Amino acid sequence: MRKLAWLFVVAFALLPVCAEVTAVKDTPFVQEYHEPYPIVAKGAANDVRAVTVTEDGTVYAATRAGAFRLAGDSWKQETSIVIGETFDILAVDNVVWVAGWDGVYRIKGGVGTKVGSLSYPISVLADGPDGVVAMGPDGAWIYDGTAWQAMETDWSGNLKDLIALPNGDLWMATWTGLYHRSDATGVRRYFEPEEITSGAVTGLAMAPNGQLWVGCWGGITVLEEGASVRQITTADGLPYWDVRCMAFAPDGTLWAGTKEGIGRYRDDADWITQNNGSKWSLRHSKRWLLDDEIRDIAFDASGTAWIATPKGVSAIKRRMMTLAEKADYYQKILEQRHVRPPGFVEKCQFKRPNDLTEWDARDDDNDGEYTSLYLLMEAFRYQVTKNSEAKANATRAFEAIAYLHEVAGGTGFFARTVVPSSWTQMHDQNTTFSDEEVAARRVRDPRFRYVERRWRPSADGKWLWKGDTSSDEVNGHYMGLYYFYELVANEAQKKQVSDLITTLMDYIIANDYTFVDPETGVYTRWGVWNEKILQENHDWWVESFINRYEVLAYLRIAYHVSGDEKYMDEHRRFVKEYNYKEYLRRPKAHRISEQSRIDDGMVYELGTILYQLETDPELKSLLKEGLTWVYQFVEDDQSPYFNFSMAQCGGVDTHLDQSIAFLRDQPLDLRQWVVDNSVREDITLVRYPMQDSLQTSRMLPPSERGVMRWDKQPWEYISGDFTHPDGLLESSGVFWLMPYWLGRYMGYIEGP
Repeated sequence: MRKLAWLFVVAFALLPVCAEVTAVKDTPFVQEYHEPYPIVAKGAANDVRAVTVTEDGTVYAATRAGAFRLAGDSWKQETSIVIGETFDILAVDNVVWVAGWDGVYRIKGGVGTKVGSLSYPISVLADGPDGVVAMGPDGAWIYDGTAWQAMETDWSGNLKDLIALPNGDLWMATWTGLYHRSDATGVRRYFEPEEITSGAVTGLAMAPNGQLWVGCWGGITVLEEGASVRQITTADGLPYWDVRCMAFAPDGTLWAGTKEGIGRYRDDADWITQNNGSKWSLRHSKRWLLDDEIRDIAFDASGTAWIATPKGVSAIKRRMMTLAEKADYYQKILEQRHVRPPGFVEKCQFKRPNDLTEWDARDDDNDGEYTSLYLLMEAFRYQVTKNSEAKANATRAFEAIAYLHEVAGGTGFFARTVVPSSWTQMHDQNTTFSDEEVAARRVRDPRFRYVERRWRPSADGKWLWKGDTSSDEVNGHYMGLYYFYELVANEAQKKQVSDLITTLMDYIIANDYTFVDPETGVYTRWGVWNEKILQENHDWWVESFINRYEVLAYLRIAYHVSGDEKYMDEHRRFVKEYNYKEYLRRPKAHRISEQSRIDDGMVYELGTILYQLETDPELKSLLKEGLTWVYQFVEDDQSPYFNFSMAQCGGVDTHLDQSIAFLRDQPLDLRQWVVDNSVREDITLVRYPMQDSLQTSRMLPPSERGVMRWDKQPWEYISGDFTHPDGLLESSGVFWLMPYWLGRYMGYIEGP
């Protein structure tokens, strides 16, 4: 499949800045991350009902198999108290109270005992001014320090939550309404629609300003002095209707646990900007939670959220970071797990879920192109920091790219990728098709190219190299080699680059502007820039726009590194004879059925170099017009790649704030968890901007969608690695590091 080489972002980096740059200071920001704490591999102990944190920071969990205490990274069962069903757990200073199936237990100083003679199942606990309050289906009691005192009840026994106020008032969330008990006024039931969102009340939280937030099926009701002042539903941005529990974080943010993750709410400008205009954000999927069904939330003094789920306890932690520190974090992961011989940079695959100590390298169709991204990233890092390691890394990547040319014979054709000859599991295995199967595929796709032997042995037998190389790989090589030439190479290396580029260009020209695979003797699936084919073969209509754009860039780059006028003669011929000026103005097919981030990126990938090298005022103006026209299709993507590129070309409003927000909000976890936003009710699913897949009606922050490349659709409602939904596949992080170092190089982001 043809992929977007999102190298486009770098191309403006060597341009003079068209407007004064206001650099963003790299101030520390809050970076959230998830740490899972399953209690056991599986079973009743993982079925967590409630969590609590003591004053000294110890975390306890109430589960279907008893109470557990977190000691370091492992759980210890409290065997001195009830073994079996527990339903709630409460920390009062450093004393822990446990609601069990046969009464209440207490853990104090590491010693557990049963409290009093209660032998009833207890559903909920609360700390009141006169002692701990316990309620269940058989009644309610308060512990006076020596014994349990029964309370007269006039409320449902189907209890979900309980709050005790300093004045002795009690609020009870039940399946048949909200109840308020006061010594002064007795018991009042809230059940009517004007009083409460619904009668199924599931969670309670007291806000810092004294308002009571009430979670229900259907939404949240806010009470002030006993009266309803506000109701919040999915129409107001609540991500999911089924609220299960609530808690306010130390910073005042409401965390609402639902059946489909945790909605967090704040009403301040910075929060709304961070969350792309919404007062709500969502934490869901295995990137953030062991399970999306949320039973309880508790906070420790540092602001860590401890979350009870049916599959264990999740901790969403916080640390202060700068963008420079985040770049260092990703860089270490990349170098440790994502560089494979002879120097390619791509994904890796872990051997077991949540075990990052063992992994295997993975190949990809476009290893050469993606390694070029890494080369460019390191070239910019070298230019900004003069770091010798960055220069060495860029050189290693260049040598890997050059080897793709060498392994295929060095005559102009090059390999998509190479893997060790010992590998047996690669992307796109060699496959034999019958004539009937080939015919069936050609009916579906008349341009289908049957290549039986995609993988071929190298001359020395050490490697297998992959053919049927695509045009986007050609784009990646041109761009990677060009920027290595400009930013890193010494004189000897510049000669190597010039030889590679001109040999490749001469091969394309000699084969009548097609990319002929020596294995098959015909041009590859995507390797066509021949004007006659593009004009006469209607099956090439969509790609004909961008392919014409590509060939102008290839010729311009070949002339730049060689000075050979024959390339400029060809460039001028295409412009004059075939009116390629029109493709500078409108460089891609753009009807909704043809929309693709692949083509959007291709335009910027090579168009920026064309713009940089162009000296003819008319052509330069047309290039600027075309790049600006394409930007309208990607402007709402909140992509630092497109934004930094267009800004460097003098774009009027290229959303620097959104680029910084992306870089800050992108999670530290680079595993390709499946993130499904179809269950959300704060968005709708639409078929825009692209017709071929369902998309979200608004752009979600990166922390609420899957890790992706910029050749993918950022609006897709579901993303991630569906083959390995347990997070076994990890991105290299280049998608983040590239725009970060581009922004540093361009002067949009200050250094540390």
